[in-house]
Amino acid sequence: MSKVIADISMSLDGYVTASGVDSEHGLGVGGEGIHAWVLEEPRSPVDEAVLARSFEQTGAVVMGRRLYDIVDGPHGWSDDVGYGYDQDQSVAPPCYVVTHEPPTHVRLASRFRFVTEGVAAAIDQARATADDKDVAVMGGANVVDQSLTARLVDELRIHLSPLVLGDGTRLFDLVGPTTLVQQEVTESPRATHLTYQVVRS
Repeated sequence: MSKVIADISMSLDGYVTASGVDSEHGLGVGGEGIHAWVLEEPRSPVDEAVLARSFEQTGAVVMGRRLYDIVDGPHGWSDDVGYGYDQDQSVAPPCYVVTHEPPTHVRLASRFRFVTEGVAAAIDQARATADDKDVAVMGGANVVDQSLTARLVDELRIHLSPLVLGDGTRLFDLVGPTTLVQQEVTESPRATHLTYQVVRS
């Protein structure tokens, strides 16, 4: 059975975006450093392996509406860039968007499905199409928090970037006490990749 994995990059002080997020600044103004381990070239062998392994193991993706509005916007994903960044988008997994109301226009229509019944329904639908691969809850922070709060997540992956933002979108604002079991720590010059099992009981 596939696992549900919350997978997100974060600054050292707990932010997943800088302040000033809009359609042009998807990571906020100056927030690109959160994802430097993916975006900056040349990518280290460690970061390359983390990205490739996650892409290969993911069968479906869950995201929130605010994140969707950015990645399907004019400065977002393209034929060459999407989930997994520069991985092969012809085999990219489908994305399930948690939203109150589906948009009237979808630029990358083949990639997205819209779920209005909440995050649990989106994860259920994603799992149904993932076969034996994992379901990745990629963000933003609110959808990851909702998934953790509802005890829907089996594994939490944090890509901790060596920068302090001081402001932005904080992770774990909704999450109460949660027990994690550390499973793996992998280091590169641009990130510390942390993997935790989430104890649901």
